[in-house]
Amino acid sequence: MSVLWNSLKLGRSRPFFVIAGTNVIENERNLVSLGRKLLKVTSKLGLPLVFKASFDKANRTSLDGFRGPGLEIGLQRLQEVKSVLGVPILTDVHETYQVELVSEVADVIQIPSFLCRQTDLIVAAANSGRIVHLKKGQFASVEVMERAVEKVRTSGNDKVMVCERGSSWGVEDLVFDPRQIVFMRRFKVPVVMDCTHVCQRPAGFHNPGSSSGYGNMVPILARAAVAIGIDGVFIECHDDPAKAPVDGNLQMTIPDLEILLSELVAISKAVPFYRNEDTTSNEE
Repeated sequence: MSVLWNSLKLGRSRPFFVIAGTNVIENERNLVSLGRKLLKVTSKLGLPLVFKASFDKANRTSLDGFRGPGLEIGLQRLQEVKSVLGVPILTDVHETYQVELVSEVADVIQIPSFLCRQTDLIVAAANSGRIVHLKKGQFASVEVMERAVEKVRTSGNDKVMVCERGSSWGVEDLVFDPRQIVFMRRFKVPVVMDCTHVCQRPAGFHNPGSSSGYGNMVPILARAAVAIGIDGVFIECHDDPAKAPVDGNLQMTIPDLEILLSELVAISKAVPFYRNEDTTSNEE
């Protein structure tokens, strides 16, 4: 675990790390195949890969929404990816009882954005000893996320990352405020940009029953985030996004992802990453 953390934590030895995979597990064969393609792309570009997929999308808008195979089968499929490809695994938890079982497979435990204030869940994840990936809630301020980081550290675990994924704009849209990335650097933890869900549109009058989004904006906001300076990018992909049961319009194909990652590497090399900027205050 220390080897993985050393490859992800603050440093300038590589442009950025990549958290990538599909939104939700569909079947084992496709999961390993997708992971193999991702590993080929990231290895070619010299980027560390953490493979991600959810075993249960517990926050579906509708009861009819696809949730995934569940905890037991989902962890079996993630373990298969880990065993076959030798890549670290990230998956999310929604309840405290899941943490112990998930920690046996996952190297990184993700706290979903809607649950970023749930103390018991955060502490349970921290106590697992795994890396904790805190997704910033659409409703959450930088100060709220700073307290979430403190919950992990106070539990005796300094392996924690924060992830920007947009802020609520009204009730049916999200916006990306670049300042959030800069402000969260003061936590002295890796800052990740969720390039997929920052482009999401929550369910509403325009799309009752499910979320939608602006898939064409994923590369644009990814480029902006890397230019600002981040430690990792979070991007979801699928072999056939049109057939994906969840967030298909936001997921990228592997060929498109390879093009984007190549562009992001070039941007990262061209723009200095001022890690030592004074971000101690977000006030004038």
